[in-house]
Amino acid sequence: MPRKKQFKSESKRLLDLMINSIYTHKEIFLRELVSNASDAIDKYYFEHAGHVNPDELEIRLDPDKENRLLTISDNGIGMDKDELEENLGTIAKSGSLAFKEEMDKKEGEKNSDVDIIGQFGVGFYSAFMVAKSVTVVSKKDGADTAYKWVSQGDDGYYITETEKETRGTTIILALKDDTDEEDYSQYLETYTIENLIKKYSDYIRYPIHMQVETSKPKPGTEDQEKPEYETVVEDKTLNSMVPLWKREKSKIKPEEYNQFYKDHFYDYEDPMRVIHFSVEGNVSFTSLLYIPSHVPQGFYNQDYKKGLQLYSRGVFIMDHAEELLPDYLRFVKGLVDSQDLSLNISREMLQHDNQLKLIAKRIEKKVLSELTTMLTKERDAYEKFWKAFGLNIKFGVYNNWGMDKDKLENLLMFYTSKEQKLTTLNEYVDRCKEDQKEIYYVSGSDLEMMNKLPIVQTLKKKDFEVIYLLDDVDEFVMQTLQQFREKTFKNASQGNLDLDTEEEKKELEQTTSDNKDLLDFMKDALKDEVAEVKISNRLSDDPVCLTAGEGVSFEMEKVFANMPEGNGPMGGMKAERILELNPNHPIFQTLKTLFTSDKEKVKEVAEVLYDQALLIEGFPIEDPIAYSRKICELLVNTNK
Repeated sequence: MPRKKQFKSESKRLLDLMINSIYTHKEIFLRELVSNASDAIDKYYFEHAGHVNPDELEIRLDPDKENRLLTISDNGIGMDKDELEENLGTIAKSGSLAFKEEMDKKEGEKNSDVDIIGQFGVGFYSAFMVAKSVTVVSKKDGADTAYKWVSQGDDGYYITETEKETRGTTIILALKDDTDEEDYSQYLETYTIENLIKKYSDYIRYPIHMQVETSKPKPGTEDQEKPEYETVVEDKTLNSMVPLWKREKSKIKPEEYNQFYKDHFYDYEDPMRVIHFSVEGNVSFTSLLYIPSHVPQGFYNQDYKKGLQLYSRGVFIMDHAEELLPDYLRFVKGLVDSQDLSLNISREMLQHDNQLKLIAKRIEKKVLSELTTMLTKERDAYEKFWKAFGLNIKFGVYNNWGMDKDKLENLLMFYTSKEQKLTTLNEYVDRCKEDQKEIYYVSGSDLEMMNKLPIVQTLKKKDFEVIYLLDDVDEFVMQTLQQFREKTFKNASQGNLDLDTEEEKKELEQTTSDNKDLLDFMKDALKDEVAEVKISNRLSDDPVCLTAGEGVSFEMEKVFANMPEGNGPMGGMKAERILELNPNHPIFQTLKTLFTSDKEKVKEVAEVLYDQALLIEGFPIEDPIAYSRKICELLVNTNK
C-alpha cells in the first residue's frame, strides 16, 4: 500500500479556497480541465514541431452514468512521476507557465505561437468542486512507465505505477452525490457537456470528441417510405476549433458574420454594421464587433448588461467585460480575444491594468471611426443608426463633465427648421448667415408645435435656422458643448437675442418708455408669476410669448420637475418668466385703449395672455376652467 502524501501547500485551508471560493460557477471545471488538456497537446506539438500529424491529436470526453464517472483524456505530452508530484502535489504550481517560460528562453523573445493559457496552476483543482475523488493516469511522451495520481481533496494524494498503452493524460472524476442544492448528475448528460463545450471551449484548436447516441435509418431501409430507425453510438466533434474572428476577413461571407451575430447575441435581425479588426503591438488582440440594427430588448432597463465577450486565446472567459466599452457605446455587441489580458487567478475576471485600458481605447476609436464613415458615406444608414442609438451619443457628450464631447460633437444630429430633416452641427454652421455668431435652438416634444413657436417664426423670417431639441438630455448637451466652430449655442426662448438694428432698438426703447405704466400695471396684475412684462421685437405675427431669464431654462425646469426627486431641491428649480408683447399686434393696441378706460379689463386680458403664453411653452395653467370663462367673457364683451 503506497504511503499517502500531503499537499505541499502551507495549509489545507488553501486547497479549500481553491475548490470553494475562487470560482463563481461549478461548471467552470470542465473549461479548466479541457484547457489543461489542450496545453498538454500544445507542449507535445511544439516539442515535435514538423514531426506530428495534427489529425491524430485530440481530447476525449467519456461520461459514465452508471458509475457516475466523467473522464477527460488527451494524447498530449503526459507527465512522469516527478511532474505529477510537482504539478498536482503543489497547489498553484503551473506546469504550463513553466513550459512557456522555458520556450521563451529558448527563443530569446516572447514566443507568440505558444498558446498556453494555464498560468496559475489552480484550474486542475476546480475538479474537486464536482468530484469527491479525482484519478489522474499519465504517461510521459517517450517513457516506458505510466503513473497514477489519486486524491479525495484535502486529505492528500497517492502516486503509484500503473499501466497505460499510449502517451498522454486521463483524468477520471468520481462525481459527488446529488443534493437538494446541487445537481452533479447533469455533468454526465451529453447535452449538458455539449453545451458547456460550446460555451467555454468551442475554439480550442484540437478536436474534442465524445461518443453520443443518434437515431439513424437501418441499412437497407433508407429509401423506404417509412424507414426503420436504430440507435447508433458515434463519435461527435463538440467544438468548431477555428473561431470566425481568427479567419481571414476576405474569406468570411457577410451571411457568416450575420449568422454568428444572431447565434451568439440572440437577435432575430442582421446587425447594422460589422467591425472586424486586429491590433498588434504593446497589446495584441482581435475584436469582432457588431452595431445592432435596432434597440436591444430591455436596453433601457436597469438590469441590462453592457460589455463584450472576452476570450483568452480562444477560450471563453466572461460574457460581459464592461470595462472594454464606454457607457455611451453600450449598444455595441461583440467580443475580444487577447493573449495579453491579465486575468485574475480564476480566469473569470479582468484585472484593472494598462493593457485593458489600451484595448478599450482602441475599440472606442475604431467604433467612432466606423460611425464617422457611415455618416459621411452612407447617410441613410447613419440616420437609421441615429434614430436607434443617438440618445447614447448625446449621453456621451455630457457624461463625465463633457470629457468625451470633442470625440462626439461631429456625430450629433438634430431636426431643424430647415425642412425639418436631421442635420449635423457642421451642416448647420455651413448654412449659417455670414455674420451669424450664435446657433439658435428651441426645446419641445413635438416638431410641428416647435415649428409654430412665435420665436421660431420670427427667426425664420430673418433667415436664421433653428435647431429643435426633442429629448430631455438635449439642453444639457448644449450647455456642455457651449460652442461649436466658434459659434455659441443660444436658447432662442431665453434672454436677449440682440437681432435688432440700431434703428429698431431706438424705436423699441421709445415704445417701452411710452407704455411704461401699462407694462408695470400688467406686471403687478400678474403678481409673482412673472419677473417682467416687456415689449419685444422677438415676435412677428403672434401677440405674446413667454421667455426665460438667464439661468434655468423652461426645458430644464420641466426635466427637473419630472425627475424621481421632483419634490426635492432640484424639482423646485424654476425658470424666471418674462412676458413679452408684440407692439405691432392689434391686441397691444387694445391694451393701450383699455388702460385709459378700464384697468380691470386690462388685468383680465393680462391673465389670459399669460395663460396663453404658458400653453404655448408647454406648461399647464393653474385654473383651466377660469381661463375658459375669461375667454368666453371677453368674446361676449367684444359684441356689446
